[in-house]
Amino acid sequence: MPNFAHETRVLARIAGHVAGVDEAGRGPLAGPVVAAAVIFQKRRIPKGLDDSKKLSAAVREDLYARIMDKAIAVGVGEAGVDEIDLVNIRRATHLAMARAVRALVPAPAFALIDGNDAPALPCPCDTIVGGDAFSLSIAAASIIAKVTRDRTMAVLHELHPLYGWASNKGYGTPEHLLALERHGPTPHHRRSFAPVLHVLQGMAIKDSNAGLW
Repeated sequence: MPNFAHETRVLARIAGHVAGVDEAGRGPLAGPVVAAAVIFQKRRIPKGLDDSKKLSAAVREDLYARIMDKAIAVGVGEAGVDEIDLVNIRRATHLAMARAVRALVPAPAFALIDGNDAPALPCPCDTIVGGDAFSLSIAAASIIAKVTRDRTMAVLHELHPLYGWASNKGYGTPEHLLALERHGPTPHHRRSFAPVLHVLQGMAIKDSNAGLW
């Protein structure tokens, strides 16, 4: 289970706040990539925080509300499909993370980033591979990012119900891929991702190594 040890070690050598940062939505074929940043005070951290992927949707929603209530600050940033297609998903993810950190009030003095790829931020940072399983701040950020993105995909599902985004959240499930082949991409599809690109080129997804991009 995640704990506050990483944050405590940073706070012992700096003055200011430490933020945890994570993202949701690098892999889907549709929708934005969303990042979140969370600052906690040690004595006001909700119980039950964990990697968002290990939690049910109902638990994530409950924790989302408790994080928003107890955190010193929560910031959310995103990069849309146009940016993803323009600069690639890695750089778009970095943009979303930077926007999330810049949205924090008060601003952090340091950030802990999930993964091994540090973005350019307005404060120093460090990366933690699998950070949402080790750091409470990163775990909270993973929940905020996931819930925010899931809500966005539910709204987009109402506009484009044929693709099943309410359930698959834009990932390349068989249902989504079949709809993509039958109906073509929407403005919310990532045209730089192989399955979408191959449909635009008139190629069958089954010949496009769907899921590899």
